Amino acid sequence: MARTSGPETRQKLIRAAEEVFAAKGVDGAQLRDVVSLAGQGNPSAVQYHFGSRAGLLDAVMAGRQRRTEQVLAPLLDTCPDEPHALVGVLVTAEATELREDRGRRCLRISAQLSHESGIRTRTPHPTLAGTAYWRLIERLEGCLAAAGLPGPLRLERLDLALTVVGAAMADRARQYLDGSEPLTGEGLFLADLVETTTALLGAAPPRSV
Repeated sequence: MARTSGPETRQKLIRAAEEVFAAKGVDGAQLRDVVSLAGQGNPSAVQYHFGSRAGLLDAVMAGRQRRTEQVLAPLLDTCPDEPHALVGVLVTAEATELREDRGRRCLRISAQLSHESGIRTRTPHPTLAGTAYWRLIERLEGCLAAAGLPGPLRLERLDLALTVVGAAMADRARQYLDGSEPLTGEGLFLADLVETTTALLGAAPPRSV
């Protein structure tokens, strides 16, 4: 029987979860498929190592966050408080996940979880608390506040903008994983994503409700 304890097994479960959650969706994936792909004989392996399905998903996203933080944090330290520049460093950091299949799978997963980030309540998900990613969100909100956008509207717009970035990255990742031919080269795709997202953030407030 395969081992169901130790850091090696934990990592096998995380890698298996990345594949299963990316392929079948966060809601559609079955834990038994994760356990089987990880080569574990104990059906309770996920509960043993992570406590729950949510704990496993958090572990997957924490690993993904650590990788992008390594790129984002130093870029953010020298980035001016200006929407185009802030969106640019975000897209640059997120794009590093497109380099390998593991990152591509994680982009597909994280796009399904954008509504759980905590932006709308200004309460970061535990995996985002204290991160450069969350500092970037706060700085972007500050830019929108300086532009005169009302609080509730700027939170909704910021949430929408980051959802757009996540969805675009996830779709690009899907194309790479499927072997599909993208409509544009990666450089143009990323540059356009920065421009489009910045334009969304900078749109004039509605004239009337």
